[in-house]
Amino acid sequence: MAGKADAKEEKGITAKKASDFSEWYTQTVIRSGFIDYTSVSGCIAFRPDSYFVWETLQKALDQRFKGIGISNAYFPMLIPEKHLNKEKEHVEGFNPEVAWVTHTGDSKLDERLAIRPTSETIIYDTIAKWIRSWRDLPLRLNQWCSVLRWEFKHPTPLLRSREFMWNEGHTAFATKEEAEEERAAVLKIYGDVLREYLALPGVVGEKTQSEKFAGAVASYSIEHLLPEGKAIQGPDTHDYGNNFSKAFEISFIDREGQKRYAYQNTFGFSTRELGAMVAVHGDDKGLVLPPKVARVQAVIVPIFKEDNKGKVLAAASRISAELAKSIRALLDDSDAYSPGWKFNQWEMRGVPIRIELGERDLSKDEATVVRRDTGKKESVPLAKLDKRVAELLDEINEGLYGRAKEFLDTHTFKVKDYDELKSIANSQKGIAQAPWCGSEACEKSIKEETGAKITNMPLDAQAHLKGKKCIYCGKEAKHMANFAKSY
Repeated sequence: MAGKADAKEEKGITAKKASDFSEWYTQTVIRSGFIDYTSVSGCIAFRPDSYFVWETLQKALDQRFKGIGISNAYFPMLIPEKHLNKEKEHVEGFNPEVAWVTHTGDSKLDERLAIRPTSETIIYDTIAKWIRSWRDLPLRLNQWCSVLRWEFKHPTPLLRSREFMWNEGHTAFATKEEAEEERAAVLKIYGDVLREYLALPGVVGEKTQSEKFAGAVASYSIEHLLPEGKAIQGPDTHDYGNNFSKAFEISFIDREGQKRYAYQNTFGFSTRELGAMVAVHGDDKGLVLPPKVARVQAVIVPIFKEDNKGKVLAAASRISAELAKSIRALLDDSDAYSPGWKFNQWEMRGVPIRIELGERDLSKDEATVVRRDTGKKESVPLAKLDKRVAELLDEINEGLYGRAKEFLDTHTFKVKDYDELKSIANSQKGIAQAPWCGSEACEKSIKEETGAKITNMPLDAQAHLKGKKCIYCGKEAKHMANFAKSY
């Protein structure tokens, strides 16, 4: 069969991840058929494999949100300009990103309408009418939508797309304590889904005041570390306190008959996570998909000649049908491509398991099973194939997470002095964790001198502050902070 498709023009991955990450990443997401560019700058097309990942994440998150009492709703994508102007810090933070609708046909609108960069203002203007009494609280809503943000010059598919999909949670409570309880629950949901479905670890922490979401009292994030040593923000949640409830008059009469303003949270998990997954797990052959989000979990590639084609294909069909009862299995029985070409294509697309089946395998009542993550091959009796494939899918997920967690841990450096922080930032080795006094002046100076910003202040590192001095000014430290160059 050699020569049938080996000479076709389809290209594999030619860039090396370790030496040219940017080019490798672009080749991987495009040539694997994961996503594609469109004629709108910074706006991509999600092809079936990538959209399957998003659908799977959406279902997992949706189930968990509903399990803690959050309901789905939907609000308009167009936001009147007067609404955006109600919360000063919020509108200033988003003004450079906003795309405006100014005309319908040849007629100019009386008021510009923003295409949502985020939905606070349209949602809060609406729900203010729904809340009158303490009996109307809590109000816990989530919407699945896309948003548009246009501020950056050089978009990167998935990692920095101008339009992206996300969940957008917006909740209101009678007390601050209730809002804080929800924040912890949502961060746990995000962390669990990242680990279980994408095999991605992250650093959970609070953002600094200069890095928090526009209009928030405080912001909390899960930060990822990508292979080239840069950090990228993942899912987040924001404590709005009463900032927006006062601006939009989201008030209620409490049990004592007094007027109060609601305490609010917002939280989001976006398609950026697909980019982080590609970057963290992929290799020089292309994508490496965690099994739970792979549209095809196992591909069966029959190896045959004309004289044994019927026998091999019949066996492959039976195996495919049996596996399909418990996993997402696909039989690639096309004779237009050589087995070697198929191997390369399915590897580039990141399918977790490849099952090779030829006459020699059949003579032994076996199949050759190949793991995408390690390339390891093993011969598996056909009678035990379904059980072994299920075991391997679990092993692959745990292996991917373990390697990613080890990378994060070994590239997070607890630095002893400012020179060490600068060295890590300049060499882009990863994250430099250091004590910080909390001064925006020190934060700004470090960023200007090293290019590294505070990604967040890890929640699990704050107990180690006793006796520590700020890495920059030498004053008493108030926080342990993670510094890194980032997207």
